[in-house]
Amino acid sequence: MIPRAWCVVPAAGSGQRFGGPVAKQFVEVEGKSVLLHSLEALARHASVEGLVVALPPSADVELPTQVLGKPVLRCEGGASRADSVLAGLRRIPANAGTDILVMVHDAARPNVQLDDLTALLAAAGASPSGALLALPMNDTLKQSNDAAEVACTVPRGRYWRAMTPQCFAKDRLIQALEAARNAGIEVTDESMAMEHAGVHPKLVAGRADNLKITTQPDLDWFRIQVAMRASQS
Repeated sequence: MIPRAWCVVPAAGSGQRFGGPVAKQFVEVEGKSVLLHSLEALARHASVEGLVVALPPSADVELPTQVLGKPVLRCEGGASRADSVLAGLRRIPANAGTDILVMVHDAARPNVQLDDLTALLAAAGASPSGALLALPMNDTLKQSNDAAEVACTVPRGRYWRAMTPQCFAKDRLIQALEAARNAGIEVTDESMAMEHAGVHPKLVAGRADNLKITTQPDLDWFRIQVAMRASQS
């Protein structure tokens, strides 16, 4: 049985690597923002009960109150990803329960598929340590020196590229994020906070097309995916 879950989507970032006047999560693709595409991808899963979006402070962003029949709540994000995720976790209704699973997902990762969400929820539900989608590294890895020269070749067998969603029990994740912040550690994802707390989250192999839109070519690729789906419907 796949456990129920809420989703937290931090969307307060400026998207500096993407460039342009509009942050990547708010760029429109076929009449919908990348953020809305991401929310719909999550809301399609039957186990998702609701979603919380952490938005930039004082942002004038239109956000529906429901997506595919699932409630969408909003909160003010913080200066860092961890601050935004914490704000989102605290916005989840109390009646959801303290042990509810929470999937934290990048706002600009709109192509996550249902089978990956199912595998992630199953793994997180079976493990007190939680789980994250990740991609095993297939490329040969090189470590550089200070002159941007190859210092050595790194064995790739145990290396994974972290993706989202990452899924943990709500209260355990809050405690881990708060502990990292109090220790002065800037975590780049939720798994890093759990690792600092001495937890070893389960790695769940995900699809390579669960792409995070970071550059203009990434956005062009997603536009093609959406157009292909529209032509097949």
